[in-house]
Amino acid sequence: MSSQRKLANRVRAKASTMSSMRFICQGFWQPMKLDQFMGTLDPETTQESAASTFTSAQQEPGETLEHGPPAKAETDSEKLQDGASCSTHPGDGKVSRNSSNKFILLGKLDSARTLTNIQKTIRDIFDILTGEKDMDHLLCEDCTDKFLEQVDIQLIIESENQSYKYWMGRIREEETKTLQEELEDLELEEARLVQELKEVEKNQERIAEDLEAAWAETKMLDQQDEQYWRDYSYLQWQQRELQNELKSMKNQLRHAQIQWGRLKKTSVFSATFEIRHDGPVGIINSFRLGCLPTTPVNWKEINMAWGQTALLLLTLSNKIGLEFQRYQLIPCGNRSYLKSLTDDPIELPLFCIAGQKTCSHVKFDQTVMAFLDCMQQFKEEAEKAKWGLCLPYRIHVESGLMEDSGSSGEFYSIKTHLNTEVQWTKTLKLMLINFKCSLTWVSLRYQE
Repeated sequence: MSSQRKLANRVRAKASTMSSMRFICQGFWQPMKLDQFMGTLDPETTQESAASTFTSAQQEPGETLEHGPPAKAETDSEKLQDGASCSTHPGDGKVSRNSSNKFILLGKLDSARTLTNIQKTIRDIFDILTGEKDMDHLLCEDCTDKFLEQVDIQLIIESENQSYKYWMGRIREEETKTLQEELEDLELEEARLVQELKEVEKNQERIAEDLEAAWAETKMLDQQDEQYWRDYSYLQWQQRELQNELKSMKNQLRHAQIQWGRLKKTSVFSATFEIRHDGPVGIINSFRLGCLPTTPVNWKEINMAWGQTALLLLTLSNKIGLEFQRYQLIPCGNRSYLKSLTDDPIELPLFCIAGQKTCSHVKFDQTVMAFLDCMQQFKEEAEKAKWGLCLPYRIHVESGLMEDSGSSGEFYSIKTHLNTEVQWTKTLKLMLINFKCSLTWVSLRYQE
């Protein structure tokens, strides 16, 4: 109780001091009028208030004298006191922010005077008087109203801020819930995809095995295909070779057929013995048989022509199977001769040597007479065949003449003695014409 008296005395001292003091508004720098309650405080009331304040100060924070929760007005007043930071610069009357955050609100906060407000005012005054709360800034009612407006704005902002935080929390909770649901869905999807991945890996392994088997089969097929194309190329090459050989054989066959056709059409006798004439002179195998005063021919060529004629007669007689009875033909080129088959065989030369006129021409005339006899034998034998030979010029062996059975009906001698070159050449020409007809007849018979 001694401490309470000391506190009461200190409060009375402070109150008496404050009653004589003048307070100036920090907003407009005008003297302020204290609350009537402050002036009517008597020492007992002050003491009681101080005692009650001291007693309430020893109670738990946040409790009133009735041990209940602080009223809303008290809470608002505390917020105003704690959140106040307005101050004024001396002389300009403008309100500014101060880092001290300490204001003493003097004046009415609420028109209704309640016990709580009175106790709050007494506590504030007691704190000021005891020095536990510094009184830095005193405000008048106008400044207080302005300050309260600012505080209301701050409270509104604070309320909106709290609402923002509340709704942000709600949104975050909803987003968290949504994200949690999405996360669960994604985890399920991940599990499903992992299962699918495992199946895909199994399928991939199976496909890899199948692919390896397919590659092995492809390689084997490629080898078979390569071998096939190699065999195909070889067979194609053989086919081309056989085709070329076949074409060659066909060409050879065609050539052989052409040659065979030509040979069938060609008479071997006519091809071997070519008989033609150059005007009045007859020619056999390019050798002229006879001579003219205007066309002299040496005896060497004439002898070769007689040799070809003897060879022709011998070939024709052999073809028809004729054997001469009185003479034998010995063709020896330009030295051909006839051999007599009688008891006294002699050789009759079928050639004449130039410069030996008398003896040579006599033997030569006998030889050509014997040759004409052999030719007559061939004619008679050929006439006996199925297709009898018919010569255009008749032969007279005894006189050695060739008869022109045409329009003239003249006779030409084959002898050289007492004969002219023109007559003798004409006789040889008629003889060659008979041989040409004989060649044609034998060729037709040979083809049959």
